Amino acid sequence: MKKLNYIELGATLFVPATHKELENIACKFKYPALKSFVIDCEDGINEEEYALAISRIASLLPLIQRDTPFVFIRPRDTDSLQELLGLEAIENIAGFILPKFSLRNAREYLRILEGTQYYIMPSIEGKELFNSAELVELKELLLTNKDKIVLVRFGLEDMLKQLGMRRKCDESVFDFAATNVALGNLIATFKSSGFALSGGVYPCYKDDEGFMKDVTRDLKEGLFSKTIIHPSQIVLSNELYKVTKEDFQEALEILNTTKSIFSQNSKMAETHTMLPHAKEIILRAEIYGLR
Repeated sequence: MKKLNYIELGATLFVPATHKELENIACKFKYPALKSFVIDCEDGINEEEYALAISRIASLLPLIQRDTPFVFIRPRDTDSLQELLGLEAIENIAGFILPKFSLRNAREYLRILEGTQYYIMPSIEGKELFNSAELVELKELLLTNKDKIVLVRFGLEDMLKQLGMRRKCDESVFDFAATNVALGNLIATFKSSGFALSGGVYPCYKDDEGFMKDVTRDLKEGLFSKTIIHPSQIVLSNELYKVTKEDFQEALEILNTTKSIFSQNSKMAETHTMLPHAKEIILRAEIYGLR
């Protein structure tokens, strides 16, 4: 199976498993620009809707084709994951988001998926977000399954909840001291070991300007695959994921040069250290285009 690069995910739309348009979204009839989406069996539905959700998923699975949009499922917990793996045609999905991923359930999640070909996006949502030692321990566990990890997601609203905070539409989570420190530590811990991280949800789904500012800040901080909750955010994200011509030309020059160090637009360029970033810029340009 071709390795899935996190840049191919684009913005990831979360859709409740009981949504009336679930089939049309999964089969790319509803939102043709959508590159990935999540069928949510957890926070997106009530507990009493779970049986209906599983029934809807069971009916949908045979219709899913293994191309974009990449379909992921978010189970409720480890038992729910085990149940989903028993459904006919479950192999048609790309993988699973593992909710509330913590030291209490990480090993069980990974054990259940051992020997499978599903991609994994663990979602860290609890007190681990504020505990450097526990983040490092989770990272070490994930390193044993690194080939399956597309990226690591985090619960931005969960983070704010634990701090008793709620941001306004014109505020970035990087504006607040506590969330800025926590996110900085999260990014440093996982990206330094080669993991990609998603962008957190932007709750003001009618504020296009605020959303675009939020995605732009995500990109500045090295976050990709924005968690989105409204279809209007699909096209906006794809546009922002385009690459500027200047960045594209610089990336090409880094890829093609035979020099180890050179001057580039009045700044130093070290080929070896900048090569990974240059490759990602080129892939973004191939998928989303130039602006």
